[in-house]
Amino acid sequence: MTTETTYKNILSEIENGILKITVNRPDKLNALNYDTIQEIGMAVDAGAKDAAVVGIIITGSGEKAFVAGADIVEFTQLKPEEGRKLSADGQKVFRSIELCPKPVIAAVNGFALGGGCELAMSCHMRIASDNAKFGQPEVKLGLIPGYGGTQRMVQLIGKGKAMELMMTSDMIDAATALRLGLVNDVTTREMLIEKCKEIINKIAAVSPLAVASIVKCVDAYYTRGIDGFGFEADEFGRCFAKDDVKEGVSAFLEKRKANFKR
Repeated sequence: MTTETTYKNILSEIENGILKITVNRPDKLNALNYDTIQEIGMAVDAGAKDAAVVGIIITGSGEKAFVAGADIVEFTQLKPEEGRKLSADGQKVFRSIELCPKPVIAAVNGFALGGGCELAMSCHMRIASDNAKFGQPEVKLGLIPGYGGTQRMVQLIGKGKAMELMMTSDMIDAATALRLGLVNDVTTREMLIEKCKEIINKIAAVSPLAVASIVKCVDAYYTRGIDGFGFEADEFGRCFAKDDVKEGVSAFLEKRKANFKR
């Protein structure tokens, strides 16, 4: 069964419990303007709240680009306070993706530059086609990444390499991104979405409440002022108040497949 929701700059469709969000501005290589970012946020939020959705894939339309960057036209004549608001609003959306209780996978099908690389990094996982390219070229415009890139790239590949890529504006190919840990896997463009679906379907077979707890626990590692181990212990304890533990343990002891409710 397939259901679709109409937006201006993205395509949103649900098929067999998987929500696919496609940035649909092929004439601009799917560049992110303000409205597109907000639509992505609305679609992810809707998927998170929809009990029928087990996971989310974010990708780009066409064969050239996932998202080739931000829509630079919006940067002309911005004042400092307007630039800060643009950054903060984009960060809010990308943070909502990062904290989504359901798995969100970026299917990177081409150029993921600037805001596109930042969008991919905000997802829980990144699967790249073998023609994908990644980079943060903002310094060429006299700018820095503004949608969380300076923070997430360091988390994913380490300080030294992240500083190099952001300062030089160098692009890297999919194989290099895999070696650095920026992406989880590389496949062909033809198999990209199927690979993402395969991962989501694996996750759909386990406890959705446990998956949501893992998202929160992993995030706690990067949050200042939080004792990550203590947070994990609290979440572990909370699991025992949920029916998923009873079902999971019973299924294990009875040597059957668990039937978790959604």
